[in-house]
Amino acid sequence: MMPTATTLETVLKRDRVLVLLGILAVTGLAWAYTVYLAWDMQRSMVEGSLHMAGMAMPQVVAWGAVDFTFMFVMWTVMMIAMMVPTAAPMILTYAALNRRRLEQRQAFVPTGVFLLGYVLVWSGFAVAATVAQWGLNWAALLSPMMVSTNALLGGGLLIVAGVFQWSPLKYACLKQCRTPMGFIMTEWRDGARGALTMGLRHGVFCLGCCWVLMALLFVLGVMNLLWIAALAGFVLIEKVAPGGQWISRISGIMLVAWGVWMVLAALV
Repeated sequence: MMPTATTLETVLKRDRVLVLLGILAVTGLAWAYTVYLAWDMQRSMVEGSLHMAGMAMPQVVAWGAVDFTFMFVMWTVMMIAMMVPTAAPMILTYAALNRRRLEQRQAFVPTGVFLLGYVLVWSGFAVAATVAQWGLNWAALLSPMMVSTNALLGGGLLIVAGVFQWSPLKYACLKQCRTPMGFIMTEWRDGARGALTMGLRHGVFCLGCCWVLMALLFVLGVMNLLWIAALAGFVLIEKVAPGGQWISRISGIMLVAWGVWMVLAALV
């Protein structure tokens, strides 16, 4: 027997709450770990011992496999904390359409598979960020607090990020992130593999939209909680606020101005 409209609406509301709770749980755990790492680093600096979670900080000594793995985990968890909340509208839309398919006796795939694909893409970015951090560490361009020690590097990153905010690639990817229903209707694929593929594709669009902004963590500190929260909040505003493109453009001008000022200050 097909469910009534009232019953289906009740089920969809329940699913929405469950998915939201799941997103909050994943994000909360990721933020808790990120806050712990930041606190442990600050404590270690105060005590004069550069240790994080019982391991020597890789900025002080040459990186080994353990150091690289640890930093990769740090970046992955941080990306989950920052980016999963910004994907909430897309995840909720996917969950609602998925439930309707189940009620219509069509294939049902857990929303977690979609989320897994999204997280895998940002895990790939975490690999790239870890490699970049290793290179900056090797070149002595990062402080023990993982802040760029070179004003030209910091200013250059700000200028690149500002210019990117005006690029066609930025807007093409941002458009996909701002229209959950349009993305899902055009990208829908059946089955668990299809859900994973959809999550991967959404992750790619999200990465294409935000990767340069994430690189700005090297400017004011990879473990600077205020900077992390500010970037995460800005990405969310870009995706859900009206006039997201104008927000991107205005921020682009501000980033370029900030970068130029930093570069000029370093050269004078």
